Amino acid sequence: MTSALILVAAVLLVAHLATVVLYLARLRRRPPEVGAIGLPPVTLLRPVCGREAFDRETLESSFEQDYPDYEIIFCVPSESDPATPLLRELIAAHPERKARLFTDQRLVTRNPKLNNLWQGWQAAATEWVCMSDSNLRLPPDYLRTVVATWDADTGLVSSPPSGERPEGMAGALECAFLNSNQARLQFASDSLGNGFAQGKTLFWKRRMLDEAGGIEALGAYLAEDVNATKLVRAAGLEVRLTPQPFAQPIGRRTFRQVWNRQLRWSRVRRDGFPWLFAVEPLNGPLVPLVLAAAALHRLDLSMLLVVVFVALWYGAEILLMRLARWPAGWRDMLALPLRDLWLPAIWVATFLSRDIEWRGTAIKPASDEDERLTPVLMDHD
Repeated sequence: MTSALILVAAVLLVAHLATVVLYLARLRRRPPEVGAIGLPPVTLLRPVCGREAFDRETLESSFEQDYPDYEIIFCVPSESDPATPLLRELIAAHPERKARLFTDQRLVTRNPKLNNLWQGWQAAATEWVCMSDSNLRLPPDYLRTVVATWDADTGLVSSPPSGERPEGMAGALECAFLNSNQARLQFASDSLGNGFAQGKTLFWKRRMLDEAGGIEALGAYLAEDVNATKLVRAAGLEVRLTPQPFAQPIGRRTFRQVWNRQLRWSRVRRDGFPWLFAVEPLNGPLVPLVLAAAALHRLDLSMLLVVVFVALWYGAEILLMRLARWPAGWRDMLALPLRDLWLPAIWVATFLSRDIEWRGTAIKPASDEDERLTPVLMDHD
């Protein structure tokens, strides 16, 4: 029994260190300047809803792409949306770019983001479309990178975000979830040939998605990234991730905001990939640490070895944070064990409800008998 405890703890520690090594290897990877599809015309499609602290910076980055031929389409739910004046201002300030704004949505799915994007998708003038969330700060080589990542077996290029510029402890906690946990694991999986889409960036060949059912097909379940992954794999193609993530400014957060966001994503994973969700309690050092401590107690060995275990676990993660140039100050380091205490609590809380809250709206899943998910939204404070 004691040997089994030690073995499981050691395997989990080695797996953790392996994901760090896999990510570090990606830091040297760069896509070719011109990939398998060259530099085709691209539509940059950005859904916007309401105002956030960094909107001017993140949305203006749409106009700063070092790409030879692209158009920009912004989509907001209505003309009265608070973001509409800013978008009109930015479009007027950049007459050198082809940019349009759509201020209406169609209730074609239960997913508000997809409803917002529907008109923009229909209006896109190019065969290649890159959906990019409004809170991503796009570097000048953003479009070049996603286009160059496409190869012969690709059905979708995607990328999770990395958090930058957090303010306060809750902001640091948000980055602890996004960076050295979620991004590390998702990119490690991609390095092993098992890529998963993340809705922050979705780069499509338009005809492929249209033949699979278009925007409506992405709403078959609540999360477009789950649907995207399943559609691509069903077509016998692969989801490819860019070499590294793109930055999302975090700023100030409340702990409740962090909790709600992580709980929403946890429910998405539970419903979309239940087999993956089932092993999530093994994410983080809590389980291997308990097993190691129990084994050391049985063997009457020094508990200082537990300190060594913790130092190895978090030391590797902090090294990754520094080499990847993610936030790594004292708050960011303190946020790591706090995050790992939250992980099992979030996993348990995921079972208490199936609703998913998005931008103040509770999105109720369809019943098992209603696979087409007709729109049913209810307001939420």
